[in-house]
Amino acid sequence: MTTQSSPARRGLFAYWTAMPLWKQIFIALTLGLVVGVALNQTGNAALAASIKPVGDLFVRAIRMLIVPLIFVSLVCGVASLQDLAAMGRLSAKTLILYMVTTAAAISIGLALAVVFQPGVGIDLGAAKSVTPKEAPSITQTLLELVPTNPVEAFATANVLQIIVFAILFGLSIVLAGDAAKPVKRFFDSAADVMYKLTSIVISFAPYGVFALMAWVAGTYGLELLAPLAKIIALVYAGCILHAVAVYGGLLRFVARLNPLRYFQGSIEPVMVAFTSTSSAGTLPVTMMSAERNLGVSRGVSSFVLPLGATVNMDGTALYQGVCAVFIAQAYGLDLDSSQYLTIVLTATLASIGTAGVPGAGLIMLSLVLASVGLPLEGIAIIAGIDRILDMARTALNVAGDCAVACVVARSEGELDQRVYDTPHVLKADELLAARDGVPDGDLAEPARGSA
Repeated sequence: MTTQSSPARRGLFAYWTAMPLWKQIFIALTLGLVVGVALNQTGNAALAASIKPVGDLFVRAIRMLIVPLIFVSLVCGVASLQDLAAMGRLSAKTLILYMVTTAAAISIGLALAVVFQPGVGIDLGAAKSVTPKEAPSITQTLLELVPTNPVEAFATANVLQIIVFAILFGLSIVLAGDAAKPVKRFFDSAADVMYKLTSIVISFAPYGVFALMAWVAGTYGLELLAPLAKIIALVYAGCILHAVAVYGGLLRFVARLNPLRYFQGSIEPVMVAFTSTSSAGTLPVTMMSAERNLGVSRGVSSFVLPLGATVNMDGTALYQGVCAVFIAQAYGLDLDSSQYLTIVLTATLASIGTAGVPGAGLIMLSLVLASVGLPLEGIAIIAGIDRILDMARTALNVAGDCAVACVVARSEGELDQRVYDTPHVLKADELLAARDGVPDGDLAEPARGSA
């Protein structure tokens, strides 16, 4: 019996490991949803909670990579840009695209909420009071970008300060010239080591996704979704519309690229973001997929994606627009055109300041509500479904990072057209393979200037 079943088990394992990673994640996500709902309906929500530590372990492993990966990859990315004018051009393009897509996202959210009126018929009279977070001044925000102690910034995972320090460090390597070549070689080697470690961690994504999805479905079940199905549907529909219309439009008409290949190449980080609800935590997956699936050069991905994980929060902006109008409608309040404009500006700025971690968007929503005088008590009912909404908005955040990286890389001649046009997705065995020496260049760094 053992002799007969062992080859079958080996065959099943080989089939599973040879499967593209996005398929593994999709299967794990679906199974987790089914198992979670079944546990919730049978009164075994505690069992679903007992599965969660597996997902937490995966998320902790991903977060373990964030600080060293951001610093090392960003230093390498900036140091590889020998032309400082190119550095300024890259920064300007990236920030403009992030701001434009964020403004478009909040506009879509407001429009959907005004048309479909998700707050009509919702009673928020019993909502609890929520204390808003005081918005820092522009001067204070700019001052806090520069770390007084880089070690403290690393220890507290202050991503914005790490990014600023990494950019300055990389610029110093460029300006130091030949004397800094040993330092540059060290960081290039360190980046290869970090990418290898990232490959190992990401290969466990399906198991972490299954555990997290089972916990979400097992904890919330279907009952919580029914009364607020309309607002959930609007946020999800808005995210899909934004991805197709805005990202697809940018790629098709600005970058002259096939949007379908972008959606296929970015499916892995989007799925990880959907279940982990952390755009910063998904960054290692995003960087690997952008380089290997979409042909974005390491120099561009190392700069655009870490910055996007911090300042590009399109999903958060869209969510804030829908929720602000939802709360206004639920309280029977009418918003005028100046208030809508205030929501657009505040949500755009608030999304830039939102940390790429689970649940941060709910805190920033209080700033948007306070800016137009809406009752902050409305946040209480949003909090009940925030995890469900967080999944969609985080997925959109990460999708936006990939889209902007492709557009910027294309405009800079740093996108490998052959890699982009090839329907290639990461496989589990490829994730564990070395980056160099792989036939056909599938895993090699995308060539520059081939666009």
